[in-house]
Amino acid sequence: MSNGKVLPLLETAGQSAAACCPPLTERPFTAEEAETAARMFKALGDQVRLRLFSAVASHEGGEACVCDISDVGVSQPTVSHHLKKLKEAGLLTSERRGTWVYYRVEPSVLTAMGRLLSTATTAA
Repeated sequence: MSNGKVLPLLETAGQSAAACCPPLTERPFTAEEAETAARMFKALGDQVRLRLFSAVASHEGGEACVCDISDVGVSQPTVSHHLKKLKEAGLLTSERRGTWVYYRVEPSVLTAMGRLLSTATTAA
């Protein structure tokens, strides 16, 4: 039973990533923006999920087979659970190839996360 929603980190109209929320220093979040950001931070608030996210993001070629990232000190079913939570939060995408699943952090997700945590810039 899951009530997870995918984070709207990206604008599909156009190629550049649009952050789900403005930079923290730009203005206070709306209720919807705070909910969206909280889902992302909640997903990353677990040390195993953060390690898995980091393993995928830093893996050579930008994607990682679950067989290459499962050594995080928990059982394989627990790894699968945490990867599912990261996918539900919109932080990972996956593709099944034969018997293995490959995970990827889209560059636009990292860009959107970076914008959220960056200092707001003022237009001149």
